[in-house]
Amino acid sequence: MPLRRGEVRGFNFDRMVVEFTMLNQDKEIQCAISTAAMDDLEGKRDVKPHQRVDQFMRLREVIEEQASRKFFEEQVGVDRPVVLRSNDFSIVASLRPPHRT
Repeated sequence: MPLRRGEVRGFNFDRMVVEFTMLNQDKEIQCAISTAAMDDLEGKRDVKPHQRVDQFMRLREVIEEQASRKFFEEQVGVDRPVVLRSNDFSIVASLRPPHRT
């Protein structure tokens, strides 16, 4: 059974990640995705800090799907956060059409 959607905690400027939670039954799993991973997924590089949560919301479905997959594939303990980086999405990013300007 995949992890369920939790809440968006917000953008952490010091770590350059958007923090969010997922639920494994009744246990809260801390998660984060790097801004570089979101930029790679979306094909953008000009996202401002105050726009990061909106960017997360646009990409939320694919991010949460990958967080769930990584949690179960790596059997991450409940006490360790799931941190998503660009390489966690290498297949997804390769399927995205090239960004045109």
